Amino acid sequence: MPTITIRSHKLKLVYDRYVRYLLFGCAFLMTFIILSIIVFVGQQGLLTFTQVNPAEFFMHAKWDPGEGNFGALSFIIGTLLTTILAILLGAPLGLAGAVFMAKIAPPWLREVMRPATDLYVAIPSVVYGFIGLTIIVPFMRQYLHAGTGFGLLTTAVILAVMILPTIISISEDALRAVPRSLEEASLALGATRWQTVRKVLLPAAMPGILTSIVLAMARAVGETMAVQMVIGNTPQLVTSLFTPTATLTSEIVIEMGNTPFGSAWGNSLFLMALVLLLMSLAMIVIIRRLGQGRMA
Repeated sequence: MPTITIRSHKLKLVYDRYVRYLLFGCAFLMTFIILSIIVFVGQQGLLTFTQVNPAEFFMHAKWDPGEGNFGALSFIIGTLLTTILAILLGAPLGLAGAVFMAKIAPPWLREVMRPATDLYVAIPSVVYGFIGLTIIVPFMRQYLHAGTGFGLLTTAVILAVMILPTIISISEDALRAVPRSLEEASLALGATRWQTVRKVLLPAAMPGILTSIVLAMARAVGETMAVQMVIGNTPQLVTSLFTPTATLTSEIVIEMGNTPFGSAWGNSLFLMALVLLLMSLAMIVIIRRLGQGRMA
């Protein structure tokens, strides 16, 4: 009997060792793939500067590869503005929905709303874009007299709807993870439900809420198909909420099939992809810093 126990223990140790090696290998492979993509995109993108002046690429808005003009400023600004507007529109709505589902809605309603919210994630981007193309764009054109209806605001509205499930789901989980004792103590001291939510629950759940905003920003920055269908795809600087423009992702997807690999045109698209990666990283770092400052 002791011999069997010892043998079983040795088998468990061997099993644990191989599982640890497997998990380490998976983590290493994932890291290697991500770094390989970044290095490849970075190398191809930086080759742009052998033929294009960096000041022209980052500081000029004229994009005409046929004439040798590779100014990407309008795409960078378009990406930033669509993301910021989408967060400004979607984050308050998503946070309000999370508060309602976590602390106000009765259990039966929550059981209905949570799957319905998660269902939004399964909707393909092209469906959002098609809805925007057939409903939002005509609405903008007819009722707001927004020119063709394509433009910055239309894109921001579509992106705001697309990021709602991320903000609602993660923020709700963060709010429900706050210890019940904090809420009860606030109510016992005479605070109203709204005061408890605003001054106790939201600050306590802020790290999770900021995480949801980070993921929502990543979704908005990287969205391609829906943006390409409603933004207007015009390489020009934004002058109003209704200006047709383009983003880094929409311009890449439009032109990637027409560019010779290794040319200044093709390398410029790789550089735009690198800028997109760096923008996403910068947004994540900024939000993390804000979250650490808030927690401190």
